[in-house]
This record gives sequence, C-alpha cells and structure tokens, in this order.
Amino acid sequence: MMKKVQLPRGFFLGASASAWQTEGWKGKKEGQDNQMDAWYKNDRGVWYEGYGPAVATNFIERYKEDIAHMKEIGLQYYRTSINWARFLTDYENAVVDEEYAAYYSDMLNTCIANGIEPMVCLEHYELPVYLLEQYNGWNSRYVVDLFVKYALRAFERFGDRVKYWFAFNEPIVVQTRCYLDAVRWPHHQDSGMWMQWNYHKALATAAVMDAYKRSGLKRRECKFGSIINVEMAYPRSDSAGDQQAADMYDLFYNRVFLDPALKGEYEDGFFERLETHGIFVDRTADDLRLIKENVLDWVGINLYHPNRVKERTHAVKEGAPFHPDFYYEEFNMPGKRMNPFRGWEIWPKIIYDFGMRMKNEYGNKEWFVAESGMGVQNEQQYKDESGMIKDDYRIDFIKQHLYWAVQAAREGSGILGYMLWAFTDNVSPMNAFKNRYGLVEIDLDHNRDRRLKKSAYFYQQTIKDRFFMYDTDEEYR
Repeated sequence: MMKKVQLPRGFFLGASASAWQTEGWKGKKEGQDNQMDAWYKNDRGVWYEGYGPAVATNFIERYKEDIAHMKEIGLQYYRTSINWARFLTDYENAVVDEEYAAYYSDMLNTCIANGIEPMVCLEHYELPVYLLEQYNGWNSRYVVDLFVKYALRAFERFGDRVKYWFAFNEPIVVQTRCYLDAVRWPHHQDSGMWMQWNYHKALATAAVMDAYKRSGLKRRECKFGSIINVEMAYPRSDSAGDQQAADMYDLFYNRVFLDPALKGEYEDGFFERLETHGIFVDRTADDLRLIKENVLDWVGINLYHPNRVKERTHAVKEGAPFHPDFYYEEFNMPGKRMNPFRGWEIWPKIIYDFGMRMKNEYGNKEWFVAESGMGVQNEQQYKDESGMIKDDYRIDFIKQHLYWAVQAAREGSGILGYMLWAFTDNVSPMNAFKNRYGLVEIDLDHNRDRRLKKSAYFYQQTIKDRFFMYDTDEEYR
C-alpha cells in the first residue's frame, strides 16, 4: 500500500563524510600522518585494489565542486571532520598549520554561502601518529589534555561559523579493531588497552565540552555532542540467558559510550566487573566528576545494522584474553534480509527502536541519525545509457529508514534529522572504494569525476517536497 510520509516540522536531511576519507594528502607535511595514514602505509596490501587515503576523493582540491553538488541536491547539513594530524604542526603546543587552516576556513565559508550548515567532528579516526608512537595514543591520560588544546584551537579558528561540534565519530571502533580483535594494523592484542582507550575517549569528550563552555566561545545557539555508533543488540529469544547476552553486548559496545555521554556516569559495577576479568581501568574521582558535570547537549547516532546474539553455549578457552563475547555468541537469524555486498543485515526498524530507547532510557535527549547507508559493489552495472547510476536499491533503503525515523518522531522521540552516509563515494577502512555509499559517484577511471546518482535526485525531491511516497508492503499475498 502506497503511503505519503510527511517529514516532521524542522526535521533535517543531510549527508556525512570525514576528512581522512575524502581530502587526500595534497599539501600534507612530513610528520602529519594520522593513524589511518600509517595503517595504509604499513599494510597497504589489505586495502582493496591499493586505494586509500592518499588521494581519496581529492576533496581538498575539489571541495568547491562538491559543495556545488550539495547545493544542487539541496543538502541542509554536511557533517565532516577536521584532520587533527594536519590541522596542527606541533601536537604538544597546538601550533596551527596555517595552510590547512586556510583551506578549512574557506571550505566552511563556501558551505555557509551555499546554504549548507556545517557540522564538525574533532576526531574521526585521525589521531596523529606522533601521539600513537610517543604515548600509545588514547592509552595515555596526557593525550586527553592534548586533545583539549587542539579542540580549543579549532574553536578559536572556526567557532564563529560552526554551531555544531562533536568530539568523536565512532569512538569505539579503532581500538576494537586494532587492540581487542587485533584484525587491523598494528595487530596488537591488549584488552586492557582497549578499555583504557574507551575510557579516555569518554573522558576527553567531557573535558572538551567543559573547556568549550569555559572558553566563552560556546554561543547560545551552539551544541556540543559526540557521534556514537550503536549496534542495537537483539536477543535470539525471550529466555533469560539470551536476554542477558544482549544486555552484555549492549553494555560493552553501546552503553560504554552512551552512558557517560548522556547520563554522566557508568552503570554501577561496571569497573568492578572488568576487574574480575583482569581489566583495571586507570581512573580518578576528579575525572569521573568531570564526566558527571558535562552531559552532552545532543548526540549523533550511526545506525547501520542490528547485532543478534544468544546465550553462550561453548566455554571460553581458559587463559584467553578477555573479550566481551565471554557473555554471548553471535546468532545467525534465519530469514534475515541482507546486503550481500557488505555482509550486513538490513533492519530499518533499528532507527525506531533506538528512538524509543532514547525516549525511555536517556531522558529523551535530542539526537539525530548521523550515518545510515548502503554500500554496494560494482555499481557501474546499474548505469543507464546517459551514464547515471540508477541505484533504486539505495532509494528503497533511504525510504525504509526514513519511514521509521518519522515513526519515532511521531511517537515522541527527540529525533531531529537524518544524515546519509555518504555524500560522495569515498574511501572506507580497508574496503577503500569497493563498496560505494554515495549520492554522488566518484569515477576512478576518469579523474575521479563526479556524477549524481538517481538517489541524489530522490533526496533532492524529498528535501524540496518534505514528503515521499512509501510502499508499506502490508498486503498479504
């Protein structure tokens, strides 16, 4: 049954990206590598077809062209990051790289001049390698202080134009892949280091918010938050064991950042539970007080797929390093709908489910979908005679997820908008350009030329009309 879905008043539509995944290395100085650059240089063979952050989409030279496409589509918001490793030349003293700052300033000005509100993230995997080598990155409390220094420089330079700042994007991902699962460079397994990075990033979020408020640069209309990737955990069944498995998954991968960000605290017994597994987090009462006093204004939430779990039925090897799967096993649900290219389940209702969770568990704080998208390989096969990619699958994906976002809003959740990943095709960690996510194609065979896909025109029309037609598929057949 076709249904007209009206966007709520004030509900915004935009698109997201990051610095390291788009800008490229043009103008980058010696010593300005970030962690992703170092991974690419040290383990290039795992990056699909050798593509990586070196050129990426060359946004640093082509941002005016890309912003013109944003205006053509009608994007209301564009979220990206500052490359911390490039914004500074001296990370200890927060000395600004004037060349990079000039580019970034003009990029912001160009967005605003074209009616696009910028959202800026301070760290989207762009930890300077210098800090990784000198201090083990976020393992060090000192790096929290250096992050605050960097953030204040960014506020000073761009705070007159940027209203919406975010500490991190997906703060749990890098250390989970590198130090818990050890599947990415530098392939160092250390579960204690994993949790210390988690804790220090939560602390850094609060410390930057505190510094922002105290600086006098936080204007009334400004908001500070963080962008947290949530993998909604669904139990296999209503059994007590399956329910606990989902709760433990949620604790270690979701609440570990949601709770300090939105409640100002970790749940009772969290650190003590870790200690039973030999994980001792270096923390102080003053730091915990700082977290308590700096609950975020709002959050962006990245929602891609659910995670289905069940009670553990196999013993964990004695002496194995701690892993959260001590408490659960993955459940491969029969009949689930999959994106075969990315290997992720498609379950649009996660947006509604999370919206109800925000309403019922987190005081109905304001939030928005900061990333949602569908990566598809070999999109060239869907080109029509004019050369446009007819990505009807992406249009369906957007409609299905927007439908549930609107339902959440109608039922009282504080959801404010939806940001698609991504504006253009861009480099993903390791997969590079294998799976394409963009509204706009990046043609690698022709000078990375840009071309709007069919989904861009759907998005354009939806932004203009403030509604879309959606087949609710309620017919029994």
